[in-house]
Amino acid sequence: MYFTDEPEHVTILRDMIKKFVSDEMPREKRRQLDKDHTFCRDTFRKLADLGVCGLTIPEEYGGQGIDLVAAVAVLDELCQVGPSLGGPFIHAAFYGGANVVENGSEAQKRALLPKLAKGDIWFAYGLSEPDVGGDLATVRTRAHLEDDGKTVVINGAKRWCTGADWADYIYCLVNSDADGKKYKNLTVLLIPTDATGISMQPIEHSNLRYTASCDVFFDDVRIPVEQILGGPDGWNKGWGMLAGRTLDVEKIEITTVTYGVARAALEEAWQYAQERVQFGKPIAAHQAVRHALSGAKTKLQACQHMLYHAVHLAHEGKPCSVETSMAKLFVADTAVEIVLACQQVMGAYGLTDSYDMERNVRDVLGMPIVGGSSNMQRNNIAARLGLPQ
Repeated sequence: MYFTDEPEHVTILRDMIKKFVSDEMPREKRRQLDKDHTFCRDTFRKLADLGVCGLTIPEEYGGQGIDLVAAVAVLDELCQVGPSLGGPFIHAAFYGGANVVENGSEAQKRALLPKLAKGDIWFAYGLSEPDVGGDLATVRTRAHLEDDGKTVVINGAKRWCTGADWADYIYCLVNSDADGKKYKNLTVLLIPTDATGISMQPIEHSNLRYTASCDVFFDDVRIPVEQILGGPDGWNKGWGMLAGRTLDVEKIEITTVTYGVARAALEEAWQYAQERVQFGKPIAAHQAVRHALSGAKTKLQACQHMLYHAVHLAHEGKPCSVETSMAKLFVADTAVEIVLACQQVMGAYGLTDSYDMERNVRDVLGMPIVGGSSNMQRNNIAARLGLPQ
């Protein structure tokens, strides 16, 4: 079930990734990774060696050339076996590659993008805080300059910093002018996770268990001013960097994960319904099951078009903030309906870890929350389409 206008090279890439996950991620392996709350670095290394982490990075920096449609197709296929490959891929290709390409200084691009393209380093997001969720512009983590402007000093805390315990850098939004005007007093920092003064506390959670999410604490963390995203000139310009293409791409990648989970759940239920026999015939022959599956298939088709329409707009550099918010909203809410309907088709077996369905349910239930909640997307859509406040 692919987008009807998919370029041939993307279809070939998709087929390659499909074979890769079939060979490298059998059900028992992904089941164990989910239980262990981790991912397999050796398997990710094999994936990175295929060059896919470079799909968000220009060739001059060691990438494959920016191809957002191809990157999303890869993520879509990776999510057919859960988040244990798709998650680390996002940390390299999207959190790292896409953001540094968009807003990094030339020195940052030269230093970081070749490593990101090879999958040798990862980024984690440090945006939310214990008392700051949707209103990111009110972050309380502080940063100021010392040593005649050569050093940035950071104090504060971040929450839901997924993968911070193994990432190499935290893409961190800070308040850089305590007396400054809202939106004009923010800076994005690239903070090495091995910097002195950083401590972390894992947060237990039930979904997307390729890694822990963390509370991250900064206690007089000192980094060179060159670690400001965009270089020293990026001081107090963080909101413009974050609120533009960065958030559009963030909505696209999390929507792709959501769609991928729903697609995987439907394919499993579709197959199960043809194999499970009750009252002398496959349950797929019973009207109630047929209606549940055909309804889910229809909803998934709508999700696919919403997602890939937004992806193509972003790939072509066209304005897409409304479309990415619509896709995030529609796919997140609809995917929950799809996956829960598929779980009911599988009955009690959909509650066990003998099938992927149980994990897919846990993963999809968080999607209307993570990456900008559904209500936030509704507000974004209304505001961008000019409804008065």
